[in-house]
Amino acid sequence: MTVADHNEASLEGEPCAAHTGKSHRGSVGGGRRPGDVPEGTVFMSRTKSFTRRSRELPVNLARTWEAHAGRYVIEPRRGVGYTTVADDFHLDAEELFGRQAPLTLEIGSGTGEQIVAAAVANPDRDYLALEVWVPGIAKLISKAVDAGVGNIRVLEADVAQALPIMLGDACLDEVWTFFPDPWRKARHRKRRLVSDDFALQVARVLRDGGVWRLATDWDDYAWQMRDVIEGCPLFENPYVGQRPDPEDPEADRGGFAPRYEGRVVTHFETRGIDAGRRVHDIVGVRLPGESA
Repeated sequence: MTVADHNEASLEGEPCAAHTGKSHRGSVGGGRRPGDVPEGTVFMSRTKSFTRRSRELPVNLARTWEAHAGRYVIEPRRGVGYTTVADDFHLDAEELFGRQAPLTLEIGSGTGEQIVAAAVANPDRDYLALEVWVPGIAKLISKAVDAGVGNIRVLEADVAQALPIMLGDACLDEVWTFFPDPWRKARHRKRRLVSDDFALQVARVLRDGGVWRLATDWDDYAWQMRDVIEGCPLFENPYVGQRPDPEDPEADRGGFAPRYEGRVVTHFETRGIDAGRRVHDIVGVRLPGESA
């Protein structure tokens, strides 16, 4: 689930925030409950906004958060709004994980099904999740605890705002954007995350040869993702012409990847399949020698 997975159903109304202090690094949350305020930050009505947007955590998830958020949750200094980060907030992955390892960013981790499975299967890699749905973050923490993994960190943040700020150039090996909000109504499609401008930001944070993996169960969004990858001079689609979609307005064009073997079948995907939708995978490989 991405930044926007709940946008069409959720209420807006970001609280105002004022922040002080000079720290440029995020700390891992020290057992704070969602809605608590990081030291040095003054929020107005965050709890009210949180409750309107996603309701309070049930008791079991609140206990999980209290006990284990300190290990997994990054607490940044905030900008104006509780899913934003301050303009001078930067993540140092080596400091965050305590080692040098390949790093994957999942944009929209939902309840953690994908990222926890990957962390279990690849203990030599590190995983960073961005998610705006706090109950989903709590469920991710619960899954990570049950699996006994320590190579995951998660940040409550809107990727469109946070990504240009918090990560340096060429710091990621992979970026995953699986099943982002399709914004189904035609008048809302300009809000879709995967766009020409966003592709440049993803290219900036990927190392040369790094991979952007995408998946969606909405045909027209799949075509758009394919078009964004093939239209960006910083990416190559290694599956040009492959797996043509007969429903595509350019039926012979193709450009779709085989299912990524590391992508688990989440309940979001199952829901789409049950509704009769097909899943498309799209891949972009970061080209070397070009600057975003």
